[in-house]
Amino acid sequence: MAQPQVPKTIRIVVAYPAGGVSDVIARALGEKLSAQLGSAVVVENKAGASGTIGMDAVAKAPADGSVLGFSAISPLVLSPHLGKLPYDPQKDIAPVASVMVSPVMLLATSASKSQDFAGLLREAKASPGAIRWATSGQASLGHIMLEQLRAATGVDITHVPYKGGGQQLNDALGGQFEILSTNAGPTLSPHIQSGKLRPLAVGAPSRLPGLPQVPTLAELGWPAANLSSRFGIFAPAGMPPALVERYNVEINRALASAEIAAKLRATDNEPAGGAAGEFAREIAREYESNGRIIRAAGIKAE
Repeated sequence: MAQPQVPKTIRIVVAYPAGGVSDVIARALGEKLSAQLGSAVVVENKAGASGTIGMDAVAKAPADGSVLGFSAISPLVLSPHLGKLPYDPQKDIAPVASVMVSPVMLLATSASKSQDFAGLLREAKASPGAIRWATSGQASLGHIMLEQLRAATGVDITHVPYKGGGQQLNDALGGQFEILSTNAGPTLSPHIQSGKLRPLAVGAPSRLPGLPQVPTLAELGWPAANLSSRFGIFAPAGMPPALVERYNVEINRALASAEIAAKLRATDNEPAGGAAGEFAREIAREYESNGRIIRAAGIKAE
């Protein structure tokens, strides 16, 4: 059977700012796809509103394979529970391929005395409400992690939501709060190595190769809070199934390359891959699960 034709120019809309891990990986993936498909691949950043601006652009694009999106799954599984979106995440977006799993790091700043996760819980129980936990925003994955721990342990920890990673990291280094939860990435490594940030735990399927001494939250006995971000490639709904399959095959091929795997693991992220159908089923499961958590915790949009 003949392979479906791909457009001569493919635009990948990245739902986050230039320079971050997602942008770096999307550009590396774009280079591989360009070589494999013989098409020009252009990366365009459309950041804002927790990824929903970029995903809205994908939802409204032609479904001819000329536009793809690169995003975490949160605009499809978290954002819909917090308010009306300009797109229907279940009808307007087609999952194409899972690209990477990005662990969520739980880090203590200089404002905290805790040397490990058990110490954090002791500190929180001894001083209810005194521990401040900074996340990238209301209903972000870090916030969901905090709510799961609150529910499981009964500790009173104060949530401090930020609107972006840059100010959050600056304030963490300045000791403006005790705990930081954020996705693994190259900007954290020097501060962990210098001791300015102390890793207490990680939300990930397994320990990180670069931080083998840091346990996962599942190992510590809190599996419901052991959350990590999943990023993938998406298309406008209505793209021909044969073209979705072609892109899925090529993305899996790119992820299997030594170059992409090395770029991912250098930032403590792991290659994912797999069939488009399984990615779609995983998104559906996460949508239902996050809805239950958000309703139970009474989380509202900012």
